[in-house]
Amino acid sequence: MTREEAFEFLDRTAQGIAEMFGASCETLVHDMGNPRHPILSIYNGQVSGREVGSTLDILGSDKELDATALTTDFVNLYATTPLGRQIKSSTFHLIGEDYNLALGINFDFTSLAFANRTLMGLMSADADLQSALWTGGAGQLQEIFEESMAAIGKPAGELSKKDRMRLVALMDQKNAFSFRKSVPFVAARLKVSRYTVYKYLDELAQEKAAQKEQKE
Repeated sequence: MTREEAFEFLDRTAQGIAEMFGASCETLVHDMGNPRHPILSIYNGQVSGREVGSTLDILGSDKELDATALTTDFVNLYATTPLGRQIKSSTFHLIGEDYNLALGINFDFTSLAFANRTLMGLMSADADLQSALWTGGAGQLQEIFEESMAAIGKPAGELSKKDRMRLVALMDQKNAFSFRKSVPFVAARLKVSRYTVYKYLDELAQEKAAQKEQKE
């Protein structure tokens, strides 16, 4: 491949990527045979404010690159432009006998980062509504647990699986498992794993579903 053919290929690729990903994606072809790596072609140059012939890099520097940087591919690296734009940058080299060209891709995700911060702000909440409506949620959970234990009439250490299932069913009837951290609460007091409590709830749900099917 001649230098002209290599440049034509990279230039065509750069143009295609720029068109595919839109105005936030700057693509360019560098002459890496020159330590100042001048730009031979560029698309969506408004991202960095550069144009053909510029020797500035995406960071706004015109320093000469060392021998390693002139031949090394860089993939998906973070950069900030002099104007504060947040960039994901990659560089891919195409080296022949008499040329060293590189395709640069700089994606400006500044607006996406801002949108993400906005979304995180919209989705954040100080607490769940259940706990806010039912003040003293932990105390009420304890109260439901004690009432259910009293109905069974045995100490926690003497409960069989059937007893524990009944306890969970009684608490479920009183909407105890709508509280935050209700499963860890019950598991700790019954001295069983959280998985076991979830399993009890699942078995109860299956029983309810079977009973409903029988009635229908």
